[in-house]
Amino acid sequence: MSATRKLKVATTSLAGCFGCHMSFLDIDERLFELLEHIEFDRSPFTDIKECGPCDIGFIEGGLCNAENVHVLREFRRNCKIVVAVGACAITGGLPAQRNHLDLQQCLQEVYETEISLAKGGIPNDPELPLPLDKVHPLHEVVKIDYFLPGCPPSADAIWKFLTDLIAGRTPKLRHGLIHYD
Repeated sequence: MSATRKLKVATTSLAGCFGCHMSFLDIDERLFELLEHIEFDRSPFTDIKECGPCDIGFIEGGLCNAENVHVLREFRRNCKIVVAVGACAITGGLPAQRNHLDLQQCLQEVYETEISLAKGGIPNDPELPLPLDKVHPLHEVVKIDYFLPGCPPSADAIWKFLTDLIAGRTPKLRHGLIHYD
């Protein structure tokens, strides 16, 4: 890895399980080497909430509500390169399993007929983001430059992908680094 200046990298998570960020942390001691070449902007690693201008953005999770769409569009505006990380970002993943259900019926089942919440009512608070009728993968809303599959992708796959980008190479993952389990 050779870079004349540190690249700014941002990460964020939308509708998913946060497993892709956990894989990122599984890079372990290689994070120290990585920090010689990058600095983090918006990321759970930094607790920075707003995304500033960045070279690379890694984003996990699908789009299940209006807030997810807003965050994704802001992220795309601020990142030169956007990488959709994991099954949820690429296909909607597990959250998209609700796509075959009618949203209103789903909300009624959970909030009005579930025994533990019976007569509780469907939440209607302006602080809650409006749910989308379906869960969408990221590329249906913004341009995605790269896709890093997996559920989640391994630390080694994230490491190889990111170090290729830092070195100015098109990321290429060899056999064994891409998995879908």
